[in-house]
Amino acid sequence: MNGKVAAVGFWSGVTAFTAAVSYDLAQILQIAGVLRFPADEILIYGTSLCIVIPFLLEMLAFHHLTVKEKQFWTQAALVFSIIYAVFVTANYVVQLATVIPAKLSGNVDAVILLDQTPHSLFWNFDAIGYISMGICTFVALPALGKAGFERWVRFAFLANALVTPMIATVYFYPNYSHKLLFLGFPWAITAPLSMLLLAILLRKKQVSP
Repeated sequence: MNGKVAAVGFWSGVTAFTAAVSYDLAQILQIAGVLRFPADEILIYGTSLCIVIPFLLEMLAFHHLTVKEKQFWTQAALVFSIIYAVFVTANYVVQLATVIPAKLSGNVDAVILLDQTPHSLFWNFDAIGYISMGICTFVALPALGKAGFERWVRFAFLANALVTPMIATVYFYPNYSHKLLFLGFPWAITAPLSMLLLAILLRKKQVSP
């Protein structure tokens, strides 16, 4: 059973990593002006949505494969990963299924309250989601050892947690700008890295059934 859980965790982590890197690329291309509406929003929200379930399964596998004495921390991390999943899924489904089609049909006014613009309702949903992901990696730290490969996973989780105040600043600073967005750029490295290294750790934990 542990072997199957580890395998699910590994492949989920690889999928989450791939989706996160794809999001990074889409965001960079949007800022550079290469991607324009609707392709930019579809790719950004679509790749972001593809992170959610794999990340949840990866954290669930991590919890199940952690020794009982440390499972309080992995369960706390799992709780925050669920908070992340609920808020960002609500946001991305609304953007992809409601807002973008309305914009394409010229009915922007009908969905103005649902559009993810700075300091809007769904902007705050997104903020809660990614702040929760950062807290998830922070509370998981005591479950990771300080030696061997776990040390590198721990380092990646800590780095991602430390980026969280910067993410919060990007979302909640009164005056949003593309320059401010660069403050959160380290997330583009720390989040995919933490997903990938945890996936590799779960692979190492895999045992023959």
